[in-house]
Amino acid sequence: MKIQWDKQTCTHSGNCVKSLPEVFKVVDGQFVIEPDNATDAEIVKVVNQCPSGALKRVD
Repeated sequence: MKIQWDKQTCTHSGNCVKSLPEVFKVVDGQFVIEPDNATDAEIVKVVNQCPSGALKRVD
């Protein structure tokens, strides 16, 4: 699964990092997405809960 993050749209609510820190994290000041660290269903749930819509699944 591939996830796209739109930096301009992001409101930095932190929902993704708090909900699934093994996938969504900040490393050395950079936002990192590691989709192999969770199931597709877990990731889709968090992406769908993004309040700004900055996270999108890319098929």
